[in-house]
Amino acid sequence: MLPTRPEVSVVVPVFQEEASIPTVIPQFVRTLATQRRSFELIVVNDGSRDRTGALLDELTAGEPRLRVIHLARNYGQTAALMAGFWAARAPIIVPLDGDGQNPPEEIGRLCDMLEEGHYDVVSGWRKNRQDPWLRTQVSRAANWLIGRVTGVKLHDYGCTLKAYRTNVIRDSRLYGEMHRFIPVYTSMHGARICEVIVQHNPRTAGESKYGYGRIFKVAVDLILVRMLQKYRTKPMHFFGKITQWSWLAAALCMIFGIGRAIYAQDAWKAFWGKAPLVGVIFFLLGCFSIMLGLVAELAMRAAFEHNAGRYWDEARRVNFGPGGSEWEPRSTTADGLVAPPLEEPVNH
Repeated sequence: MLPTRPEVSVVVPVFQEEASIPTVIPQFVRTLATQRRSFELIVVNDGSRDRTGALLDELTAGEPRLRVIHLARNYGQTAALMAGFWAARAPIIVPLDGDGQNPPEEIGRLCDMLEEGHYDVVSGWRKNRQDPWLRTQVSRAANWLIGRVTGVKLHDYGCTLKAYRTNVIRDSRLYGEMHRFIPVYTSMHGARICEVIVQHNPRTAGESKYGYGRIFKVAVDLILVRMLQKYRTKPMHFFGKITQWSWLAAALCMIFGIGRAIYAQDAWKAFWGKAPLVGVIFFLLGCFSIMLGLVAELAMRAAFEHNAGRYWDEARRVNFGPGGSEWEPRSTTADGLVAPPLEEPVNH
C-alpha cells in the first residue's frame, strides 16, 4: 500500500487494449511522475478477454503507484469508471482513456485550475479532435443536443479527460451510458463547471470500441437525465402531467361525442361513437401512466440503488494492500443510503 495519500487519482478504464497497454500505461506513469503532484494510477480492466489483464499485472510489479482492478466481466465504461472512483484516495479524480489519445501532460493544468478554488469540475474540450470526420460531426450534434436539453452547455461531453473534486463525484450513482453525463449530475448538486481546450492525439494502436450504435442509447439516457434533473425529487409530477393531458384529452373527446349526439339527436352516438372510444383510451392511458411510473421508480431503485448503487463484481485487485482501498464507500448519500464496504479483494 502506498505510504501516503496521493494528491491526484487518475482512473483509466480499459477493455481489450492489449495492443496499447504495453506502451500507453508506462507512458502515463512516466508523465505523471514528472508532475509536481503525487499520484496513483488506477486502471480498471473491464472484463477484457485478451491479454489486457495479464499485461497489467506484469506492469504492476515494482510500481506501487499503479493499481489495477479486474472486473469479473464486461460491465461497460460507466461501471468501470465508478469502480475506479470508489477506489480512489486522492482529493482530485481525473479519468483518462486507455488508448493514449488523451495526453496525460494535460492533467497538471486541469488540476491547477481546480485548485484555484473557483470550480469543482474542469472539463476537457478536444477542439482539434483526431477522429474520423463523421464521428466528430455526430459528436458535435450530440453535444449541442445535450447542452440544449440539460442547460449545462459544454463543447465536448464525450471527452473522458476531466478533473473532479472527489466530493462532487464519488457518491454518483451512474449506470448505462451515463458516464458522459457526469457534468450534468455534478451540476445538479451545485458544482461549478468550466471547460478548457486540451490536446487530442490520433490512436496509434488497437481499435476504437465506440460505435454508432451508441447513439440511441445516449438519446434514451439523455431523456432519463433530463427527468432526473427536473423530477428527481418529485417523479410523480412528471407522470402526473401525462395523466393531466390524457384526462383532458379524454374530457374533450367525451364533450365532442356528446355535442355530436345532441346535434344529430341520436343519444346512441354519445356513448358508442368513435370520439367517446378515443376518450376512454386517453383516460386509461392516464391511469396507466401513474401506475407504470410508480412501478418503474420502484424497479429502478431496487435494481440500481441496492448495495448503494454498486452493480459490478470485482474478480480481484492488484497493488491495493491487505485492506483494499483506504476509503470504503460508507458515506451517507443524498438519497439517504449508506454505502457498504467492498468485498475483501484478492491482492498480489
